[in-house]
Parts: sequence; C-alpha cells; structure tokens
Amino acid sequence: MITRNRLRWIPSTSALFVFCIVQARPSIAAQTPSSTKDESSEVRFTIAGTVLSSSSGTPLDRARVEVSDVRNAQQVVHFITTEDGHFEFKGLKAGKYNLQGAKRGYLTAGYDQHEQYSTAVVTGPEFDTQNLVLRMTPLAVLSGKVYDEYGEPVRAAQIALYVQRTRVGMTRVMHAGNDMTDDQGYFEFPALAPGEYFLSASCTPWYAVHPNTFSEQGTRRPQSNVPQSLDVVYPTTFYNGATDPDAATPISVKAGDRVQADLHLSPVPTLHLLYRTSEEQQSFSIPSVQKRVFGFMEQMTSSGQMISPGLWELTGVPPGRYTVTQQRGARESTEIVLSENGQLDLSHAEPAAQLKLKVNQPPGEPQPKRLFLSLQDSRRQVVVSNTVDSGGRVSFENIAPGKYSILAGSSERAYTVARMAAQGIDITGHDVTLAPGASLELNLFLVSGVVRIEGFVKRGDKPAAGIMVALVPNPSSNLDMLRRDQSDFDGSFALRGVFPGSYTIVAIEDAWGTEWLQPEALKRYLRKGQNLTIGSLMEGLVHLPNPVQVQPR
Repeated sequence: MITRNRLRWIPSTSALFVFCIVQARPSIAAQTPSSTKDESSEVRFTIAGTVLSSSSGTPLDRARVEVSDVRNAQQVVHFITTEDGHFEFKGLKAGKYNLQGAKRGYLTAGYDQHEQYSTAVVTGPEFDTQNLVLRMTPLAVLSGKVYDEYGEPVRAAQIALYVQRTRVGMTRVMHAGNDMTDDQGYFEFPALAPGEYFLSASCTPWYAVHPNTFSEQGTRRPQSNVPQSLDVVYPTTFYNGATDPDAATPISVKAGDRVQADLHLSPVPTLHLLYRTSEEQQSFSIPSVQKRVFGFMEQMTSSGQMISPGLWELTGVPPGRYTVTQQRGARESTEIVLSENGQLDLSHAEPAAQLKLKVNQPPGEPQPKRLFLSLQDSRRQVVVSNTVDSGGRVSFENIAPGKYSILAGSSERAYTVARMAAQGIDITGHDVTLAPGASLELNLFLVSGVVRIEGFVKRGDKPAAGIMVALVPNPSSNLDMLRRDQSDFDGSFALRGVFPGSYTIVAIEDAWGTEWLQPEALKRYLRKGQNLTIGSLMEGLVHLPNPVQVQPR
C-alpha cells in the first residue's frame, strides 16, 4: 500500500519552526523477523506505591487501583490495596499508563490529579515508578435544618447548593445541587468535594393568606379582614440570614468534614401588584418574576388573581430587585426594583430578540449526528443551547437583548465559529449583539479542530511532571480555542482538537486552581511563552521541536 505524507514547515511569530507530518491513510508494514521475537525477552517494569488520604496522610486499605495503557484504554488491570495501602503492578512493558484509585467515601482520583487532568506514569529504566503516592480526598457531608420564625422545623423547603470554584483560570460560583427538607426540616448533601459553598432555602409559609387588595376599578380596598401577619412570604434566605446573594456567607467545607449549617426563615409582607391586560385577550401568562443568584436567573414563586376583565393582582413576591417578563404578543422584560404595593410598571420593558442561524460545515465535512449551538453571556454562562437540525439550521427565540458569544459543540469533533455573515457582510469571530426586538439571521462558518500538538515540558534540561500546559489563542478572549493538558512523568503533553489560528504556549507551575487567566498575570506568562501558528490547511500531528520551559506562578 502506498502512503502519502505531506510535510510542512511553519514559521511562528517568534521564529519557532514546527514540523508537521500528516499521514493520508494508514499503511501496513511488512512483517520482519524482528517483529516476531519472543515478547518474554523484553524488559518488564513495575508500577507500585501507596494510596494515602489527602487530608490525614494515612494509608488506605481496600482501595481499588487501576492502570490502563494510554494507547489502549481497554487494557486495564486492577489491584486492591493491602492494609498498609500498598499496590503493585508487575510485568508491564515500557510505555505510558494512566493510574487511578477509587474507594467508598472518597473522590475517585488519578495520579497527581488537578481538575480533569492527571499525570500519566511512564515506565522505563530512567524512571522510578515503584515509590508512587496516590492521594485520594475524603468526601464531605453538608447538612442542616430549616427553621421558621417560631423555631419550628420547616418541611418541603427547597434547598439550593452553590459552590465557588476556580477553574480554567477564573473564579465562579456554580450551582451544585438541590434537596428538599423532610418532615423534620432536615436536608443533606452527602458526597461533596472540599470547597467554599453557599446554601439557600425557599418555601411558602403554610399559614399564608393573600387577600385581594384592589377593587374591580383598580383602587385600593379598605383594610382586609385577613390579619397582616398572615399576608406574608418567606424571601429566599441564605446561610447567615441574608436575602441578597451578594451578602451570603460562604461555608468552608474541608475534606472529610461533616458540617451542619442551619437556616432560619423570617416572613416579610408580600407585595400586591396591579397588572393590566387587554380585555380582548382570550389567554395570557401572568408576568414571570426572576431573581439573579450568583449569575443565574432563578424563578420566583408568584400567583395571579383576576379582579375584573383586563385587571389582575400579582402576589407572593417579597420586595427586591427582579427581572420581570411579560408576554403580550412579543415577549418583553425589564430589570426593576419592587419595593411597594401598586401598579406594576413595565413601561420600560424591552422586547426580546430572535436569532436564526444557518450552519456551514468545513469544506468536505458532513454534519455530525448531533451538533449543537450555545449562546454564552458576558459572565461566560451558557444561557441557552439548541440542537442543529439536519438542514443545518437552529433558532433561538425570546433572547434577552445583549452581547453573546456563539459556541459550537459535538461529541464527534471540536468546532468553533470562524466567521459569520449577515446580508452578505462578513463578520470575523463569533460574537453577536442583539438589540431589543431584533430578528437577526446569520450564516455561520465552522472550522474543526483536527490538529494535535505534542511536546515536552522541562525545568532547565530536566523533564517536569504535573505542570499545567496551556495553548492560549491570540487574542486571549477566544477562550473556546484554549487548550490545556498536564505534563506526564517524562514531561510530555498532548493538546487535542486545536483549531487554526495564532497561539502562545506556556507551562506554569502550581497554576491549578489559580486565576492565571487574569490579564496582568497572563501577560507576564505570555512574554516567556512560545508562539506558533496553526495554518488553515493543517491537520494531524504537530511536534514541537523545542521544550516548553516551566514558569513559576
């Protein structure tokens, strides 16, 4: 079989030359006597060590440890640790292996794992692989009770859990789970990683009564027969009693902790809001009230009662800052502070936008079975995702006005939006600004990430393991093009799914869990990185001829 190779020399902005070999189709080598030699004559190696608790340092017995060949993940062998936490795998060929441990009550962990990355163990005469330490983190438990203003437990309260994490160089608070209190007011989150957590509770007082406070003419009624102490609502309450998420107290949870955090609810008078509609409307939705919590929009419980045709009363909402959305033909929304009873003024509401997209695949590539597009807001939160249909089209309805990044994704291959076109005008990049009430149609042109970059990290002239390697796009704002890895035992790394473009590659020590992507810090790292360019026609494997030097954090 004939094999055709294409060779490219690609100069980068720092005069670094990259040698790329792309094999057009696989070849079958003729068998030679050397390929049939007795495998028993090969030198064999051992991977051995101890599994320890990351919090106490004590050995862990009966942990399941696995090794798998990096080149063939199906080749897995396992070992149950002895009383002193020891594991041992003998008779291994020279190669690269993933090492992973699992035990009830602990987080499953790879060797020297950070986020989703770990260091592969390389066997060979130059590596000590018989004194490894695999650290596993005990799971923590966060539990508590919810009490009302009388100190009585609250049943069926909705509990939300959030966690603050620093990932991909940025610190964000993310939703981490939900629970509901039992008949004793108890809730529990039984399997948590260490971190800083926030808790909130929300429910309706069991005794609450919300009488109509407006007449059929929209004027205030005289004093209701219902006591004001019953016309109340519980605001969403965070641990420490705050009702504003910005004032919430974080709960520090360490490895193996059993933390109890109780929440205490206090009622506040509910708002009574007058809402007018057209009498001709046969059906409509009462305004939707949402509150921003750590960057997420969360729905508030509310109810509406018709007073007379075209006149409604909205209740069940505590005072606060909300985004109120109404559906009167086009969907409209506004951010508003609701502090007192009266007319719900939505005169400043902005109509939602509509975005229709037509996806164009890279030349010669069929559309994958499942391709989806997402809109990411300025907080780097994905606000909506839709699947692209078989004709390459997708539509986003009722989108709040603002600036968004359009992201593409598929389980089959990495994609990014290289450019867009609207009414024949090309737009570089993947950012779009939607004006109030806009109906925008765009053609998207995707590129796929088909390049794999391999290289080595060194500290001076010695291989450096466990180092974060980052391929940072220029400009660095295109974070969907960012690629990372962690260097292996021999200092090697591989960056997969790389798109065409200009990049700087850096290796940073102890950068995991830090805000290394902040502009000032990143600028310092990029100055000492290696620049390279991936051409639009490149594919296959790229070997970096020079090692990437470790930079201190």
